[in-house]
Amino acid sequence: MQAFRFDLCELPGETKGLRDDVRAFLAKELANVPAVTRAQTWSGSDPEFSRKMGAKGWIAMTWPKKYGGHERSAFDRYVVLEEMLAAGAPVGAHWIGDRQSGPLLMRFGTEEQRQKILPRVAKGECYFCIGMSEPDSGSDLAATRTRAEKVEGGYKVNGTKLWTSGAHTAHYMIGLFRTHLDPQNKHAGLTQFLVDMKTTDGITVRPIKDLAGKSHFNEVVFQDAFVPDDMMVGTEGGGWNQVTAELAFERSGPERYLSSFILMVEMIRELEKRGGGSFDERGGAREIGRLVAHLVTLRQMSLSVAGMLDKGENPALEASVVKDLGAIFEQDMPVRAHELLGMEPTVGAGSDYEQVLGYLTQTTPSFSLRGGTREILRGIIARGLGLR
Repeated sequence: MQAFRFDLCELPGETKGLRDDVRAFLAKELANVPAVTRAQTWSGSDPEFSRKMGAKGWIAMTWPKKYGGHERSAFDRYVVLEEMLAAGAPVGAHWIGDRQSGPLLMRFGTEEQRQKILPRVAKGECYFCIGMSEPDSGSDLAATRTRAEKVEGGYKVNGTKLWTSGAHTAHYMIGLFRTHLDPQNKHAGLTQFLVDMKTTDGITVRPIKDLAGKSHFNEVVFQDAFVPDDMMVGTEGGGWNQVTAELAFERSGPERYLSSFILMVEMIRELEKRGGGSFDERGGAREIGRLVAHLVTLRQMSLSVAGMLDKGENPALEASVVKDLGAIFEQDMPVRAHELLGMEPTVGAGSDYEQVLGYLTQTTPSFSLRGGTREILRGIIARGLGLR
């Protein structure tokens, strides 16, 4: 039976200078940003902020210089991401292109695709969305039904993608479409394509409001949308192996345990503000200590996966564990905050703590959906351990 592998991994000492630089940059850029806005961090989109990150060299950090990258280590990138998310920086615009679409193109894309697109991503000027989930099948990618039918010069695409984050602002989608149907093997016949979201006819993007009233994900409908041959990514029918490798980038980073971090900060501030020993009343110190212990454990597991990625290994099993446990931790945070301080969440008014609690109470239910539902992740883990 295969077992989990989480080797101890420490950040190199030389990353400290980089961390100091990022903190100084964020202290200036986020000085007047409200806590409830910072709580939206990796779903928050700010094109000007993304351009500033590109100018700093903090996007595409590990990519080759010939594609606009900076040839730095995965640990340097980890430090930048960790600081951005802990501070609540709006990284949503460039996030997907930097994290997984760019690396996917470097691994499976053509040289023409890389030269045309990657330098713009590195500058923080080109955004991606991911076309995977569909109606009735969710994130069960083997059930993908959106068809790409071969026609002269390319493919005609028909179907619907759902819960597509950032599709309303993205320049490109990496879409997973079915080019062949084999009832005996649902993993076969899947192919990835680059889709130009700005110029392709036959695409309708309909924003979907979440419980907080934000429209960061969408329904994307394809009706006879033409995608040229040279926009295929990798090989026809090779989409399943490509997309599972891609998801290792998505499921293991610090975003999987830091999405509720601003709430922890506001909890501590609220306890300190009350003074008079209130930090120890109602078990405050014990509860904060418990949350920090879980956070540090998740960080160590995530760092271990970062180390595997840095060595070129495929940590799909371990990344799924980090994502699943991280979502449980993040979803538990608003519950613990409410029990500890006894204050009600608010929307649009109230203290920083009350508004952050209000925002995360509304949004954390989605944390176990994005990037693969809990049921899908546990299926991957069970298969990886030889249990099914």
